[in-house]
Amino acid sequence: MEKTDLKKVLSVSGQPGLWLYLAQAKNGVIVESLVTKHRTQFGSNARITTLEDVSIYTNSGEVTLKQVFLDMKAKLGAGQAPSSKTDDKAIKAFFGEVIPDYDQDKFYVSHMKKVLDWYNVLNEFATIDFVEEEEEKSEDVKQETEAPKEAAKKPAAKKETTKAKAAAGTKAASKATSAKSSTTKSAAPKKATRSAHIKAN
Repeated sequence: MEKTDLKKVLSVSGQPGLWLYLAQAKNGVIVESLVTKHRTQFGSNARITTLEDVSIYTNSGEVTLKQVFLDMKAKLGAGQAPSSKTDDKAIKAFFGEVIPDYDQDKFYVSHMKKVLDWYNVLNEFATIDFVEEEEEKSEDVKQETEAPKEAAKKPAAKKETTKAKAAAGTKAASKATSAKSSTTKSAAPKKATRSAHIKAN
């Protein structure tokens, strides 16, 4: 099973479960439910947060949701987390073991229940094995190095001698670069800020 990219896993306010980002739409994003595989589109006014950007308050600062999931996996193994319908005291006790120094004034039981639900969805319908930033960079470098190799195989074009041809070539190259940048931007989901936190119901 492929590793989970939390940058593409979305939580949508008012919508149950988790959603996988598929593509940018004209007025929003196209997504797929991790549970039902149903595809739909959310408009630009939808409150969407990527799980990569969620963090949890502790007494010593903040900890990313990704790290919390990994700590939960270390405790639970391949098993599921406690249900969000479990007794509140039991839920607090569980997170007291996973995040011993969580901020009791900011990390509420309602937040804990969301984390439990998200973990169980990922554990059942995806994987608690995440894409790391180093792997993403490695893939980007691989794509960049392959392109010059292909270009090197082609015979060098005859140099243009007139100023008019040189100017035209420069203009065309600039236009191509601009188009590439635009395509890259539209291919990524609209991200929340790095300081995003779970909000109380």
